[in-house]
Amino acid sequence: MVAVKAGDVDGVLRRPNPQISIYLFYGPDIGLINERARAIAERSVDDPSDPFQLIRIDGDDIASDPARLADEAGTMGLFGGKRAIWVKSTSRNIAPAVDAVLKGELTDTVVVIEGGDLQKSSPLRTLCERSQKALALPCYADTGRDLGAVVDETLKNNGFSITRDARTALIASLGGDRLATRGELSKLMLYAHGKREIVLEDVDAIMSDVSSLAMDAVVDAAFGGEGTNLEIGSRRLAAEGVHASVLLGAALRHALMLLTTRLTVEEGRPIPTVMETMRSLHFRRKPLVERHLQRWTSETLKQAIALIQASLLDTRRMASLDDTIAAKTLLDLARMARR
Repeated sequence: MVAVKAGDVDGVLRRPNPQISIYLFYGPDIGLINERARAIAERSVDDPSDPFQLIRIDGDDIASDPARLADEAGTMGLFGGKRAIWVKSTSRNIAPAVDAVLKGELTDTVVVIEGGDLQKSSPLRTLCERSQKALALPCYADTGRDLGAVVDETLKNNGFSITRDARTALIASLGGDRLATRGELSKLMLYAHGKREIVLEDVDAIMSDVSSLAMDAVVDAAFGGEGTNLEIGSRRLAAEGVHASVLLGAALRHALMLLTTRLTVEEGRPIPTVMETMRSLHFRRKPLVERHLQRWTSETLKQAIALIQASLLDTRRMASLDDTIAAKTLLDLARMARR
């Protein structure tokens, strides 16, 4: 099969191919993997609450007994009808078990696999990408457009509207993991219960910036030349499992924002005046960003952007060293800031 691009996954899932027997979801966004796997598994059967129609199997069990998946997939339902086998993620290799299923013929049965963050060379990912009966579907952290769609759909389905400034602040506070995003939206809607429109004050009152608050602190420390805060924040993000590319992406967005703003300053506008126009920036970060604008010039910011872009490319080329690459890049930025 032709590899499915991240932006095409939702379209593929809206129009499932009846020839596909196995759906493999993989990538760094564990929440999005689970959400999509649940959706396709439950949609593939008549009654998702029936344990004989929707069978859940732990990936470790399949790795220990590779024949189990093929046996389960080839079993006919007691009362007939459609069946789905939902395989939870594991760090162990289950490619042999999946290969056995692909070599057989499935009737009214779909296998859905949560694969975790698989590298391009992963045997399971390679197997599914090459098979005519399988799809390997990437799940990456939501972009601004994706987040906007999730926010709009969720609020609308629950009877809420949202003001433009509140929506901007909300989207800036989300991302990184779909499951965390859903949880934050649930808290916000619970807080706004009894209202029809969510306003900026509601967002400020309830949003904890689960995925971005710690990341912002690390980025701010790097661009502020604060080595101690950078080390503490980086260790926290590593413990929470934040992917290196996500962190470097946040640093790149910050550098691009600073460059645009710094060019305006160098054209003659005072920094305090420019800061007043940055309404989407959380008020707690404004003093830090103002110091960044004083410390960095447009030329040094261009150097920083080139450094981050090169590091992002290196994390894809040398995936096993991605955390080390990200840590070194942030330290280099802190050294540049101090100079």
